[in-house]
Amino acid sequence: MQQSRLSLGAAPALYDTTLRDGNQASGISLSLTDKLQIARKLDELGVHYIEGGWPNPTSPTDVKFFEQIREEKLVNSRIAAFGSTCRPGAKPEDDAIVKALVESKAPVITIFGKSWDLHVLEVIKTTLEENLRMISETVTYLKTQCEEVIYDAEHFFDGYKNNPDYAIKTLLAAEKGGANCIVLCDTNGGCLPMDFQKIFEAVQQRVQTPLGVHTHNDSGCAEANTMIAASLGAVQIQGVMNGFGERCGNANLSTIIPNLKIKMGLNVVSGEQLKKLHDVAVFISEMANIAHDQRQPYVGDAAFSHKGGAHIDGVMKVARSFEHVNPDLVGATRLYILSDQSGGSAVVEKLQRLKPDVSKKDPAVARLLSRVKDMEHQGYQFEAAEGSFKLLMLRELGLFTDKFRFLGCRITEELTEGKLFSEATVKVEAGERIEHTAADGNGPVSALDHALRKALSTFYPELTQVRLVDYKVRVLDGRDGTNAKVRVLITSTDGGEYWGTIGVSSNIIEASWIALIDSLEYKIAKEMKLFQ
Repeated sequence: MQQSRLSLGAAPALYDTTLRDGNQASGISLSLTDKLQIARKLDELGVHYIEGGWPNPTSPTDVKFFEQIREEKLVNSRIAAFGSTCRPGAKPEDDAIVKALVESKAPVITIFGKSWDLHVLEVIKTTLEENLRMISETVTYLKTQCEEVIYDAEHFFDGYKNNPDYAIKTLLAAEKGGANCIVLCDTNGGCLPMDFQKIFEAVQQRVQTPLGVHTHNDSGCAEANTMIAASLGAVQIQGVMNGFGERCGNANLSTIIPNLKIKMGLNVVSGEQLKKLHDVAVFISEMANIAHDQRQPYVGDAAFSHKGGAHIDGVMKVARSFEHVNPDLVGATRLYILSDQSGGSAVVEKLQRLKPDVSKKDPAVARLLSRVKDMEHQGYQFEAAEGSFKLLMLRELGLFTDKFRFLGCRITEELTEGKLFSEATVKVEAGERIEHTAADGNGPVSALDHALRKALSTFYPELTQVRLVDYKVRVLDGRDGTNAKVRVLITSTDGGEYWGTIGVSSNIIEASWIALIDSLEYKIAKEMKLFQ
């Protein structure tokens, strides 16, 4: 069990709310599998708190998440459940929302309460005194039910501007209840940095409980305000990877983490964890089925790209002449748009995991780099398809050749009594044997998956352990309409490991079987002990 980060020293704790606040962004709807996979990646990154969602009967996915996340062996992260104070007139122990938080069995519970008298009087329509009771008593009760209680002071900055005395009273009510941390929230995202700093400093004069910060980006100041809070001693930094969130989004942890670590010298993550930042950020975009923003600081593909001749010349001579940090620090790759010199070191680092003695001069490096560039031009992205990338490396190193040949398939769709049925017939060759079989499924890809594994299990019984747990399709260029290329990302598991594989084609079935075949080849290579 992870220790409360609030007692671990000077560096602030990172509190990620991608699974809750990020999931509220327009166009994002994370499945249970998505949430679990993202939580694993955030744990690898070294995030201290992962807010899993709001567990209540109307959110069955979140309820299930808290059940399943308890089985995960997280190393760095504590799981937090999110909810509100009890309702007006209710006791916390009798309130359905509060009960659901307790039933989540999360070690950390985060609740929000009203700081703005406008919300108290006009939104939840209660008295100012009753709101203070709701805050204090809910915090007090939850302190007896979990290890740590965090209080989010919702709309605090707007509340302070409107009625500073009352806004402070709401914080003191949470302090009286025993909150471990009080988080000042710029929920409407409209506070400018100069006002933010004055208000934060004013609160520090009145409140003894450690303070955190939670900002939104409606005025484009979320990251700036967060960095001000960190400079003033905030002990908890809340945000969302890639800045996803309602309206204009939340403070972007993909930007904040390297700013804290590199610019401010605050050891919020280790150097090795920071090197995972780029890949984790892209992975989360893929899980959210959102095109990754190439112009994001640090983790966007354009963040360290150089196109102008003078810029390229300067960077090649002295990198810091045109780069504010070394891209290696965040696991990113320097890209020369008009040059063939790109990514060699990153390729070597990955190849060395499979063949420790490989050097940058090895022909396999050039071959792999050329192959990756060509595939990325076609629409491939490997950050969330590590399985396909590992196979690509093994093939280029001559350590693995495909163990079967896909000879062909036929997929039929039949509409019977208002129901659509799918059946796939496949023919595969392994060695000198050919297997020809069929299977059905709840869709063409499902049928193809079942038929492939049914045919190949004759040669490789271990493939019966493989299960497809997620399937995503991304249209790469909508201007081509139904002729557009699509990227298919598949996540598979054998019960002990999860891996992603990818396929790209203008035909969705072809893209799917490319990804499916890689998924099964990965399992075979894994059983051959080719991965460290």
